[in-house]
Amino acid sequence: MPGPALRCSPFGTTPDGTPVERWHLDSGRGVRAEVLTYGGILHALEVPDRDGVARSVVLSLTGTEDYAGPSPYLGALVGRYANRIADGRFTLDGRAHQVPVNDRGHALHGGPDGFDRRIWAASPVLGDDRAGVRLTLRSPDGDMGFPGTLDVTATYVLDARGTLALDYRAVTDRPTVVSLTNHAYFNLSGAGTVADHMLQLDADRYLPLSGEGIPYGPSAATAGTPFDFTRAHAIGARLHDPDPQLRAAGGYDHCWVLRPLSDGSALRRAARLEDPESGRALEVWTTEPGLQVYTGNQLDGTLKDAAGQRHERYAAVCLETQHLPDSPNRPEYPSTVLRPGSVLTSRTEYRLVPGGTLEEERV
Repeated sequence: MPGPALRCSPFGTTPDGTPVERWHLDSGRGVRAEVLTYGGILHALEVPDRDGVARSVVLSLTGTEDYAGPSPYLGALVGRYANRIADGRFTLDGRAHQVPVNDRGHALHGGPDGFDRRIWAASPVLGDDRAGVRLTLRSPDGDMGFPGTLDVTATYVLDARGTLALDYRAVTDRPTVVSLTNHAYFNLSGAGTVADHMLQLDADRYLPLSGEGIPYGPSAATAGTPFDFTRAHAIGARLHDPDPQLRAAGGYDHCWVLRPLSDGSALRRAARLEDPESGRALEVWTTEPGLQVYTGNQLDGTLKDAAGQRHERYAAVCLETQHLPDSPNRPEYPSTVLRPGSVLTSRTEYRLVPGGTLEEERV
């Protein structure tokens, strides 16, 4: 069986004429990924089903012009700050900073011109058992109101086992706040909705939100609520329960607080997703303290992929590993402050299984 392979091809241009590259990552065993230099977008993630038929399990758009238009961060790298900052304001070391607001009066995913709309520089990563692409970006001091020049590296690596790893690294020359994530929309069947997907979360607390998506404050227990995924449940089973939190968001769009680790290790499982129809399974492992679960509540069929398939409501679920929303204004949450001389590092693994059962002991 061939080993991992890597190649690069053109993917059109941005509206201002900047060329965009598409990097093709091949595990050599049926799992393949495509990553764009525009937005660091995970454009495709092909996985065979139990019959060996491969389909992409992430939502995508047709071309660069579609990604550059109004789109809900499909597959993109998100920064400088994933999720929301209340009123777009935060104070750091006694100095107030303002991020342009772009969601109900609050800053979402780094503001209206975040990392999802930037061209990242790319270089290859290739070894005997892996193929990947290293993306780099410099965000200047004052970018979207954030202090400090931030140098970011995001490295996608696909190995021969079918694990897609995403490593982040960032340094700054002034104190700033940072939280990075990937905004892939997963549908393990490759079509339809994720209502029948089975989801299990390694978390028994979540952050209740205001009607504008800002945490009230402390986390709440999931027990006895539609937010309890400590045992696997179909995503759609309680999606329409008369719970005020679900009704306000139109579905799930909340951050779960992952359980603390007892053994001192940094990488821990956050979620398991399985599609009974295709047999495909996915486990998400991360070093981050939180997981935002979003069920595509705002998708309305206006966006479509290259095959003409429209992205309807609940067509996918996002499993965004990240720090907690509005942390710059919440000293009780894990800190997102990055200072000169320190290095932000973060790792998330998407452990994919083609139409079968997850292998044991893959840490």
